[in-house]
Amino acid sequence: MALKLGIVRDDRFLEHMPGHTHPEHPSRLRAVHRMLDTELPEGYDVIQPQPATLEVLELIHTSAYIKKVLKTADHKFTSLAPDTPASAKTYLSAWLAVGGCLKGLEALVSGQCDVCFAMVRPPGHHALADRAGGFCIFNNLGITARYAINQFGFQRILIIDWDVHHGNGIQDLFYREKKVLYFSTHDMLLYPYTGNLEETGKGWGQGYTINIPLPRDLNDADILHLYRGVLTPVVQRYVPDLILIVAGFDAHHEDPIGRMQITESAFADLTRLLLHLRTMVDDPPILFALEGGYSNRGLANSVRSVLNILTSKAAPQGFPSSETILGARLVAKACEIHRPYKVWT
Repeated sequence: MALKLGIVRDDRFLEHMPGHTHPEHPSRLRAVHRMLDTELPEGYDVIQPQPATLEVLELIHTSAYIKKVLKTADHKFTSLAPDTPASAKTYLSAWLAVGGCLKGLEALVSGQCDVCFAMVRPPGHHALADRAGGFCIFNNLGITARYAINQFGFQRILIIDWDVHHGNGIQDLFYREKKVLYFSTHDMLLYPYTGNLEETGKGWGQGYTINIPLPRDLNDADILHLYRGVLTPVVQRYVPDLILIVAGFDAHHEDPIGRMQITESAFADLTRLLLHLRTMVDDPPILFALEGGYSNRGLANSVRSVLNILTSKAAPQGFPSSETILGARLVAKACEIHRPYKVWT
């Protein structure tokens, strides 16, 4: 039986205008919208977002920083960080991005859908409690995870971050906790230059942060081997009751920032793997939230590849088998670092 898919969509996400030459341009999301309208006309529910409340934003962010974001409405163009400009309606898109993820979560909890993809911008995984950075303003999925714990009582949230950049903001939020297990694959030669293998968590969270830096010659088979080798024991041992996907597509080979070799087929295979692993642990809900991806064509093609798997009427019987030398080496390194913590190895 096909999964019930929800998609969070709203043209107000286009109101954030960081400048004509900025990579995080509204044209990214317009390309995704065109794909949805022409190539995926049915098979999902549209979920209308609402702006997050101040109380929800303060689960993660300081009051002073939230006020700073609101003050951008007083100017046609300003800056929250050197790489994160803001226009007069940026605050609305940013509040709505958080609210869109929360509406997706609520749709999952209510049973309206089994899996949800929040097509939001601006992105969020670099945002810290008191500052923006890396094109990110509010930490969309970080807030969502905290809300899921506080409001719905989730105890084991798995956050999978396949954006090519390390999600330093998410890591910082949950580095000392075990209710959230954060798994990130990324290029450490790119912003924010964090995410060493040895960054594994502290205190109660020791072993609950998994960072795997990626070499740039990594191919589709390598990343599938890596994800299968790490996520299979993670899911089996951690048994997540909610899965959040930081769905950045800037590892795509056409991306002008990412410089990786991954194709859209890899994102389809990773999605197929997730659905397969999900069946092993009582089918927890999955929320995807759009993050990076700065080739409009590469982004739209990658999102389509994920949605084609999510809307498939075929049950997830398995996934392509790939064994690669590079993939095996990356898995072995991660296992060696994490074995003392006995969280998933």
